[in-house]
Amino acid sequence: MKAVLTEEQGKGLLRLARQAIEEKLGIERADPPLLDPRLAVECGTFVTLKIGGALRGCIGNLLAAGSVAEGIKRNALNAAFHDSRFSPLTQEELAEVHIDISILSPPHPLDYSDGEDLVAKLQPGKDGVILRLGMDGATFLPQVWEQLPDPRRFLGHLCQKAGLPATAWRDSHPVIEIYQVQCFEEEK
Repeated sequence: MKAVLTEEQGKGLLRLARQAIEEKLGIERADPPLLDPRLAVECGTFVTLKIGGALRGCIGNLLAAGSVAEGIKRNALNAAFHDSRFSPLTQEELAEVHIDISILSPPHPLDYSDGEDLVAKLQPGKDGVILRLGMDGATFLPQVWEQLPDPRRFLGHLCQKAGLPATAWRDSHPVIEIYQVQCFEEEK
């Protein structure tokens, strides 16, 4: 993905995400507002929270839903307080939270003939994948390749996330879309 934002803009968005969570928890900060006009660009965004390397929340939108800054703030709050897999983040946990944000390219369909062709066309570590079959669907950000580097396992887990059998990617020819991300993460 061609860089949409600079490193400095990414750091500003990370501060915005943390500040939104802190404000919700009643912690006040005096960070200056983000005034960069490039942050008005509209892209899909995801915010991922981790504690000790383990997932603690991840919420986003695949398509643009307002500016990048609006999306990061909204998704930071949703990842911290509304991810149904976790209880709401507490003030005590906040000091341990590591935030990363992803700015998404627009998804586009990936044409493939069968499961083996699909595996051959995916770019591990680069492609985020959206899988849809009927009313069921799910996505994995490109960062998930770090935990699931084998495309067959990656797709199997993605199917299970969608509520489908792990072999649906091979047996049922689901609709596949791919996207790339520009990722920024807090320094450890």
